[in-house]
Amino acid sequence: MRRRIFGAAAGAAVLGLLVPLAGCGSSAGGDGDDTTLRLVAAEYGDTPATSSKAFWDKMAENFAAQNPGMKLQVQLLPWADIDREVSRMVKAGKAPDMALMGAYSDFAAQGKLYSAEELLSISAEANFLPPLAEAGSVGNTLYGLPFVASSRLLFYNESLFAKAGVTTPIKTWSELKAAAKALKEKGVKYPYALPLGPEEAHAEALIWELSNGGGYADSSGNYSLASDQNIHTFRWIKTNLVEPGLVGPVPPAQLNRADAFAAFLRGEVGMLNGYPSLLHEAKAKGISVRAMEIPVSDTIGAGERPPTVGVADWMMAFKQNGKRVQIGKFLDFLYQDKNLSDFAGRYHLLPSTVSAARTRAGGGIDDTDTAFLTALRGAQLYPVNDPNWVTVSDTIKRNIGRSLEPGVDPKSVLESIAEKSREAGKGR
Repeated sequence: MRRRIFGAAAGAAVLGLLVPLAGCGSSAGGDGDDTTLRLVAAEYGDTPATSSKAFWDKMAENFAAQNPGMKLQVQLLPWADIDREVSRMVKAGKAPDMALMGAYSDFAAQGKLYSAEELLSISAEANFLPPLAEAGSVGNTLYGLPFVASSRLLFYNESLFAKAGVTTPIKTWSELKAAAKALKEKGVKYPYALPLGPEEAHAEALIWELSNGGGYADSSGNYSLASDQNIHTFRWIKTNLVEPGLVGPVPPAQLNRADAFAAFLRGEVGMLNGYPSLLHEAKAKGISVRAMEIPVSDTIGAGERPPTVGVADWMMAFKQNGKRVQIGKFLDFLYQDKNLSDFAGRYHLLPSTVSAARTRAGGGIDDTDTAFLTALRGAQLYPVNDPNWVTVSDTIKRNIGRSLEPGVDPKSVLESIAEKSREAGKGR
């Protein structure tokens, strides 16, 4: 999920994995081969040791044992390439049978995908966590099958907090500001790391907007990029965090998520919004880190908890090769609790189904992930079911950081982002 909130990117090289299943011969299969399923999947690992190849090897072997005569062919691609490559395959009339990646709605809009109803049993379709199923649906039809997911919480460095004398939980924006000020006074380089660079600015922006009752879309599902709540949010951030120098030496528009995380792992960041894999990595490096719910605006009523950001990756099944029955068999196998939890556990992500999250089969959920799962159950996802979201999100990523630059009113930038989306015909 390079473009997403979580997950590691693969290296520059394309990692191809051709997996002929046991006892099925050496045929690579093709569009006319009804016994072979072809899956193009994103590579979640960033080294050979963490490559997803081991998982798919295991799935291939076990699936073959249960379905004699069928073959599986898996191709792993880096996150940076997979969206483009799958789109190229579809346009060339060579769609894979399945793809696991970060976007699905453009293919659904083209009528290229099987629906979940055509592939899964009623109980299996109903097993997806509700926020994920909603985001995977166009209208009332589920096309993007959520595979693994994550949510965001506020991380803080316990040692730096102790040094700054911050001992009480941070529940509101004003409390976050006070903690950041105390951290700065103790020389912390990044009291609050605010990554609004083009890598994942849309994630950080949405976290803040939701915590003030805003977001990217209104209750009717229409884009509301320059809503009053969103304008208030960025004016508050600029006045209370950026101008007092509480976000560190790098301007937010130039700070990418990966750089902010790296600084956190160096012990240079007091607070930032993070996801499960960062928590595990920080603990592995000996950093004393804790996570808490995202602080909310002081204008939010007592006891109200706006949603935080949730993200998922999507399994989709293409109609082109007519292998609905075979695909359904494989997906029934893949989405078994033990398999889904195995994959999630490898990358410190969250399984997408109610049963896998509940049973913790295969160790996919441990105690440190419980808070993230709680947040995910009530999370709000990006409007990925809009085929225009890729363009809208790119506009946000490349422009939202400018709202915090000196001499700029955030309102003008937010209105410009909204107008660019409208001009491109991208409003919902």
